[in-house]
Amino acid sequence: MGIIIRQSIKATVFNYVGAFIGFLTTFFVLTKFLAPEIIGLTKVVYEVSAMVAGFAQLGTSASAMRFFPYFRDPSNSHNGFFFYLMLMPAVGSVVFIGLFLLFKRYVVDFFIDKSALLLDYYDWLIPMIIFLTFWTVLETYSSILLRIVVPKFIKEIGIRVLLLAVYLLYALKVLDVTGLVIAYISVYGIAMLALFVYISRITSVSLKHNFAFIDRDLGRKIMKYTLFLLLSALSGNIIWQLDLFMVSAQEGLDDAGIYTIAAYMAFAIELPARSITSISSPLAATALKEGDWQQANRLYKKVSLHQFMAGTLFFLLVWVNIDNIFDIIPHGEIYEAGKWVVFFIALSKIISMTLSFGGTLISFSRYYYWSLYFTFFLTALTITTNYYFIPLWGISGAALATLLTCIVSYTFQQWIVMWKIKGNPYSWGIAKQLLLVLALFAFNALLPRWTANPFVDVAYRSLIIAALWLLLAYRLRISDELCRLVRSTLNKLTTRG
Repeated sequence: MGIIIRQSIKATVFNYVGAFIGFLTTFFVLTKFLAPEIIGLTKVVYEVSAMVAGFAQLGTSASAMRFFPYFRDPSNSHNGFFFYLMLMPAVGSVVFIGLFLLFKRYVVDFFIDKSALLLDYYDWLIPMIIFLTFWTVLETYSSILLRIVVPKFIKEIGIRVLLLAVYLLYALKVLDVTGLVIAYISVYGIAMLALFVYISRITSVSLKHNFAFIDRDLGRKIMKYTLFLLLSALSGNIIWQLDLFMVSAQEGLDDAGIYTIAAYMAFAIELPARSITSISSPLAATALKEGDWQQANRLYKKVSLHQFMAGTLFFLLVWVNIDNIFDIIPHGEIYEAGKWVVFFIALSKIISMTLSFGGTLISFSRYYYWSLYFTFFLTALTITTNYYFIPLWGISGAALATLLTCIVSYTFQQWIVMWKIKGNPYSWGIAKQLLLVLALFAFNALLPRWTANPFVDVAYRSLIIAALWLLLAYRLRISDELCRLVRSTLNKLTTRG
């Protein structure tokens, strides 16, 4: 776990700096200067493009993780691996952008009643799809090479700073709505190009290749795995994206904007997971290629524990301050309608953070095809729950539908992991963390609320809760890695003192 911890800490620094920029942008720029309808428009532009891009990749990201160990050879440009890395999404982009245009009429019918504004920018989604497709593949390649820090800087800080500039130009009326959308999409194009330049500095980006390197057996494995990923991509994307689509279609872009702001609070809790998963996945792929199941399962336990710790701690800090947050942000009385969206989406993210590495293990093992059996049921469940819950409970119903789908999905996944891979992510550390978080929730109820100034209340409440968590987590020895980090930090401070 040494390299995981080192790279994750560096990347997490950028995650949190970026999160701070995103926090300021989301809660003090977007809510002040952009109407909920415009916030909803930009978010749906991104999510629609991301969904199509997920298919256009043709499973390249996961395939690259799984099969790169077969190609690895720095002295020989990794046997032309970069050529295949670019070929698959290029083919996928042509196919799925073509389908996206072919089925335009059906997309129009889906959004026309409540979100007609989105349709004015339908064709602008095509470059966005291309940018997101290749950005994701290039980011994966960097992760494979265990170099996640610069991509994280571009993604978490670079993109957010550029988007902040775009929003401010719109607020100053330099850009109109069309200019906002074009500039918004251009930011992702700049990020994709920046990542390509970085990768060209750390490894070969030559398109030279040798088709003979891929023998019949390896080629069959790659094609079979890629076909599976293409089919199962539906369920992977549908859980986190369909809710926003259906809110937009059934309730309108205004509610989609409120949902976006609320969901952002919940998504913030998964920041540590992004770094840990990015750097852990290549190590899991290598362990499973070598048949080292014990190492893979040890990795699973550690990743799950630390992601559960991070997720529940940040959920705790967000939820104990939820009323203060809505008091602080501009037009908070509008966005307070998303309070329970925060709760349900946050629980979904905690489940995902804790168990998602099990899906990584399945995808890198010979049992990867099992999840395909569940794809269509999961898709039907997501559509059905959103269809019935949104009319009943509005945006809270969409978030509840996401939570229900997430519970069913990860229950099935964990059953496969325990049955086939004999993987068990659960440990006493997770039980201790759960009890500790529940105790701190109860303790928070005893703290008086500083109603005169919500900023002061957030500060004192968060400091007390965070300090108690750190002290008790160390005393309870929830994580050996955390204890070592605390002792090391204390020793350095003592030495300097």
